Parts: sequence; C-alpha cells; structure tokens
Amino acid sequence: MKPAGDLPGGGRFRPTDPGRGTNQSGVRLYNERLILSLVRRHRAVAKVELARLTGLSAQTVSVIANQLQKDGLLRREEPQRGRVGQPSVPFSLNPDGAYAYGLKIGRRSSDLVLIDFLGKVRKHLHITYAYPLPDMLTDFAQNGIREIEATLKPDERDRIVGLGLASPNELWNWAYEVGGPPGALDVWRDLDLRQVFASHVNQPVYLCNDATAACAAELVFGNSADFHDFLYIFVGSFVGGGLVVNGALLPGRYGNAASLGSMPVPGPDGSVQQLIRCASLYTLEARLIQEGKKAGWLWASPDAWEEAGQELDDWIGEAARSLAYAITAASAVVDFQAAVIDGAFPTRVRDRLVTAIKQEIETFNRQGLSPIDVVNGEIGASAREVGAGCLPLLAKFTLDREVLFKETV
Repeated sequence: MKPAGDLPGGGRFRPTDPGRGTNQSGVRLYNERLILSLVRRHRAVAKVELARLTGLSAQTVSVIANQLQKDGLLRREEPQRGRVGQPSVPFSLNPDGAYAYGLKIGRRSSDLVLIDFLGKVRKHLHITYAYPLPDMLTDFAQNGIREIEATLKPDERDRIVGLGLASPNELWNWAYEVGGPPGALDVWRDLDLRQVFASHVNQPVYLCNDATAACAAELVFGNSADFHDFLYIFVGSFVGGGLVVNGALLPGRYGNAASLGSMPVPGPDGSVQQLIRCASLYTLEARLIQEGKKAGWLWASPDAWEEAGQELDDWIGEAARSLAYAITAASAVVDFQAAVIDGAFPTRVRDRLVTAIKQEIETFNRQGLSPIDVVNGEIGASAREVGAGCLPLLAKFTLDREVLFKETV
C-alpha cells in the first residue's frame, strides 16, 4: 500500500482498498454506502445528523465516518459554531476520493471524460465522425485512457474505479438518419458492447442508455435537491429522456420508461410523427445542408457553435412545440413537478428552447393537470458522458446503484 499523503484542509489521505468491503458483513457495507449516499444528497452532514437520518447509533456512525475519512472518501469541513454545546463538524465528500471514466457513444461524436467523486470533469477528450463504428470507438477509449493516465499521479490512477458507457439503444436502426450507407451500422446489432470494451480496457465496464445516463447525472449532480419528481429531456443527435420519481430514476419494467423519442406528437405538417423526428439535432443538420450550409460544427463542440441563423430559429420553434406537447401528454400520466431540459448545444440555445417550450405549453388546454416547471438542466452538454462516469461510482459507493443495476424484467 502506498504511503498516506496530506489532504487539502487537513487530515490524511489513504488510497481506498477496493477489497476491504469484501471482508465485512453486508450490514457494514450497506451502512457505509448509506452514509456516503446521504452525504452526497445533503452536501455536508454532521455525525449527529447522520445518526438521526440513518437511525444508527452515534458510535456506529462515528466509527464508519472516521473510516471513510481514512479511506479518503469523506473529509471534515470547518466546525459550525453558534449553537449550544460543542461545535458541529460536518462531513462532505472528498472530490479526490474516487475517479471514473465516462464514454459517450454518439451518432456523430464521442466524448471520454475522467470525473471526480463530485462529478466534476477533470479530463476530456472528443472525436467526431460520419457514423460510429466499434473499432474506432474502442481505439478512442483505449488510447484516450492511456493519454489521460499519463498525466495522473500513481495514487490518482489507483482511485479510478471503472469505465461507464452511455450508448443509444439499437444504433443499427438509425443508419439513414445519421447519413451512413445502408448496412453500415449492422455491426452493432449482435454486439455485446460491455464485453467488447472490457476486453480493451483494464477497468470494470458498465453500460447504460445515453439519455438514461444523462438523467442519472442530473439526478446525482444536478436538480435532485430541488425536484424529487421530474421528466428529463436531453436533446442530442436524437432526443431522449428519463424519469425520476420519489428521488429515484424509474427505468420501467423493460427499461423503456421515458423513451420520449418514440412518443407520437403532431409534426410540423400536422401529421403524427415520433418526437425523435421533430426535436432532434439531426433535423437541424438536415435544414442546414438543404440550404447549402456547413453543418459539421454542430458536432465539433457545443461551446463553439456558429450562428445558424433562420435555420436555428425555425428548428427551435418546431422543436419547442413538439416538446411542449410531449411534456403535457406525459404529465397526464405521471404527475411530476418539473420538466428538465438539457442538450448538446450552447447554453444560450438551451435558454431559448426552454423559453419557447414554456410559451407553447401556455397555449395548451391543461384543464385537470398540475402546473409544471420547465427548467434548465444543470449539467449541460456533457450530461451523457458525466452520466456514464456516474455508473462506476454508483456501483461502488452508493445505494443508488439499485436505480441503474436492478433487474427490470
């Protein structure tokens, strides 16, 4: 075991022993994850409050919290004074307690990130392509991990707990929409994606739908403190979504809850179409190409969009009406508090889209339905890759792993 080092703000840093939990009782491991989950949810919590929230004795909480601090997963914050008795010392998550890789597999681009224990992106690599192929992406992941780890200290590399993959469902069904030649994506049809990447990287690998992963990132690192029930919408090459009920991601019996891209909505010409064909970025790309304009910048970087002019204005108007329809229809089935909107575009575009959605919802007859807040997501364009990075962290350290890893059938 490597020697301990100093933690920022005091304390000692000890690399986490990944095998330590296997030598404990299930109860002890459960309680550790419970405490880590509560600290994550409440940001900073004192031992006495942890005892109240968990129902554990103060002594048990103290032993577990002290051990988690020694492991480098928790850190002590400044004492809170001003109350009767001893000052309260809250615990918070140590950002350097653990790291994870997240890989977003997109129709036009892929992103590899290294996130810390609080979901902050520490390293980020990006590639674009005409359409995704497995060999290209495994090479990107393998070479990217090698490049990132060359910049890390040994103790930082030791704290990496896995690679999460965020991938669209049934990639092989969308060759036409992404402009690939017939049959180009058939290679994905019988591919065990998790196993393929596990054979190329020296990390545990976890897999999740890309929109579900983005919703998980929002739940863990974003709006979850404000809304316990929300519909999540991510507008990427194809629009997708997720659903949070009672503070937990609801995957549905077959894992298809909030598959918003397949929701029927009125299209621009009045005919019923799937939302994916009315509110996805590939349709904006098609508008630009039809007008003889370049469109590659859509996928180069969400922070470096060029002005698309009238094409963007028209797309926002049509996408907003379709999304407003989908949100209203969904609210008649699940009585959620808010619709959270995010996407692979600049924040200024997201702001315009959210404003337009609100305006469209006001034009609908919502008699008998509860009011809905339509709000910006807090993660932004990186939500899918950050959500992918969530997967190893959820699997290793929190009770929330049940959200994404339980059997759905």
